[in-house]
Amino acid sequence: MSALKDQLNTDIKAALKGGDKIRVTTLRGIMAAFKQVEVDSRITLDDAATIGILTKLASQRRDSITQYDAAQRADLADKERAELTIIESYLPAPLSAEEVEHLITAAIARLGATQMKDMGKVMAELRPLLVGRADLAAVSTTVKTRLTGQLEREKK
Repeated sequence: MSALKDQLNTDIKAALKGGDKIRVTTLRGIMAAFKQVEVDSRITLDDAATIGILTKLASQRRDSITQYDAAQRADLADKERAELTIIESYLPAPLSAEEVEHLITAAIARLGATQMKDMGKVMAELRPLLVGRADLAAVSTTVKTRLTGQLEREKK
């Protein structure tokens, strides 16, 4: 069992003893999401996979908050915010923009990436380092910009 799953089990017990209903419900939901992936995929999750699931759950909460705010359902939006805070407490600290830029630059240099066909290799190298710590869609856009920028400079 991953260290993160062990921590969640310990925290569920503490929340039950403390009577924190929203925390218990949220943590049980996280564990259920982990179990669902394990059963569906017939695998045992490691910490990297659990971080990926937590990132997805956090993203779902952000989307729900946006929709509930638009529908003027403050009660539901507040519940989602509370759950988001709990989920985010288990995610690694996000990287700064400078740290992400440095990792992108290092990966491109290390792989000798110069063309768009190298984008998959660069993203494969970055994904394990950035999952849960940066927006991978934004990273992908930055890598694409860098690689197409290099192509434009080479053509000149």
